[in-house]
Amino acid sequence: MRVTVGVSGGIAAYKAAELVRALQRQALEVHVVMTEAACKFVQPLTFASLTGHKVITNLWNDSYDGSGETADQNGMEHIGEAQWADALVVAPATANILGKFAHGIADDFLTTLYLATAAPVLVAPAMNVNMWNHPATQANLETLRQRGVRVAEPDAGELACGMVGMGRMAEPEAIADMLLGALGRRHDMAGEIVLVTAGGTREALDPVRFLGNRSSGKMGYALAEAAHSRGARVVLISGPSVLHPPAHCEVVRVVTAGEMREAVLKRMGEATMVVKAAAVADYRPLAVSEQKLKRTGPMTLELEPTEDILAEVVRRRKPGQLIVGFAAETENRMENGRAKLLRKGADAIVVNDVTADGVGIESDSNAATFLTPTTSIELHEMPKRQLADRILDEMLALRRPRSLVVEMDDHEDAKARQDRVLSQAVPPAALRRQLIVE
Repeated sequence: MRVTVGVSGGIAAYKAAELVRALQRQALEVHVVMTEAACKFVQPLTFASLTGHKVITNLWNDSYDGSGETADQNGMEHIGEAQWADALVVAPATANILGKFAHGIADDFLTTLYLATAAPVLVAPAMNVNMWNHPATQANLETLRQRGVRVAEPDAGELACGMVGMGRMAEPEAIADMLLGALGRRHDMAGEIVLVTAGGTREALDPVRFLGNRSSGKMGYALAEAAHSRGARVVLISGPSVLHPPAHCEVVRVVTAGEMREAVLKRMGEATMVVKAAAVADYRPLAVSEQKLKRTGPMTLELEPTEDILAEVVRRRKPGQLIVGFAAETENRMENGRAKLLRKGADAIVVNDVTADGVGIESDSNAATFLTPTTSIELHEMPKRQLADRILDEMLALRRPRSLVVEMDDHEDAKARQDRVLSQAVPPAALRRQLIVE
């Protein structure tokens, strides 16, 4: 497959070289198009050397083929490039280029190429945090999303300008992974119907206040995006979140734990996989005040437990349905995670330490352990979108028949050995899946 990488003029332009390498490692042929401003940050020779192809830098007659000379163009090459590429990825995508894309401005090769291509388009924004948050930028992004453009959301952190916040370009490996999904290179979930819960819930105290938690929904939204990109039909049941829902996913909005339970039970019958990534409240006020509570001194709240949605989903599961929960822990991570796995009866639990720096709640990265009754797989720190694919990889692995090599007693025939393995070595959840004893 063939990909055109568009590079616009931002400090993150140097990361585009890493992106080119990441795409080449996936056996993709890569062309590069640079804006005039991008050439101020990175020389075209860099990309010509990496790709072995000329780098187009001008709509009219300038491209760079690595020989030290420019190569002539005929003024129609944007049409040829649009027909050549199976996908267009723009990284970094500046606020300027996003605005031009959104409003159909075609005043250089990259913007003209964007209008001419019918291939999937992925943009990886990178800019100052205030530029990212500006209503104009967000409106342009929403316009592009509605037109089917995929967006590799920027990370938060220290920016080149010295400010801290959203705006740092997503990591090249994460962008490459999203592009593979757009190209259908990882279409291994075709036919799956995946129900994902995401975000926190809110339990009202009065018309103004509520009990809630810090969950942003980023992990659940990343799982929904990853599943869709791999061919699944996705139902995303989301608590309150400021995130834009992934394109082409069915989104069900809820607020309370009760609403979350009702939505999950209503939709779980059609799902082949259920991923419970939401941070559902464990307790809610026993009584909700009809009027705003006044400050009159110390207050005691009487709480009652909410319904255990994961346990109820497991009880109501249909044959062959795969169910995975999440466990956010602050201490004794593995012990608590394994206890939850056994107590709930799910096929797996994704355990993460929410006290670790830079990962977990509200962060763009995460680290976790994918825990099953028989295995423990460490998933080290990575962007949440990348981690989502790793979790889906492990879920799909649970569907595959397992092979066990078991020493056979001299007086034990093959049937007796299989019965022993099934009764002693395989947990109840796995008994629903085929087991091959070699």
